[in-house]
Amino acid sequence: MRLFLDACALIYRFEGAHTFRQATTALLQQLTAQQTAVELAVSRLSVMECRVKPLRDGNAALLQRYADFFASVQILELDATVVDMATDLRARHGLKTPDALQAASALIWQRMGGEALFVTADQGFDRVPTLAVRLIKVPHQTD
Repeated sequence: MRLFLDACALIYRFEGAHTFRQATTALLQQLTAQQTAVELAVSRLSVMECRVKPLRDGNAALLQRYADFFASVQILELDATVVDMATDLRARHGLKTPDALQAASALIWQRMGGEALFVTADQGFDRVPTLAVRLIKVPHQTD
């Protein structure tokens, strides 16, 4: 099984409110329950997005948790191929630039090694027909 994790999946998992952590953990457990091997990948953009708040807050422990995680997964660089594909995805499917970069990274990783599931909480990725999206479903909270 190959999973490409969007930044929101990581942020939910590492620092989200209980409901968000629980929903993310449940989906990841469901996807990997019967698997003997799981490959994980993220984009370089996710590395940046995940580090901003802990850096701003001076949270060294959370930065270290992210560093340990990123050391154990494949990181897809934002090279010209990714940017070119992201440009096409943005033009064809109306994705925002960061989302187009994430989708392009996932699709290129998929081309490199076979089917991969894109784990996110953002329904907008469903617009990309060649991207196998698995949504983190967070129950609605009432005030």
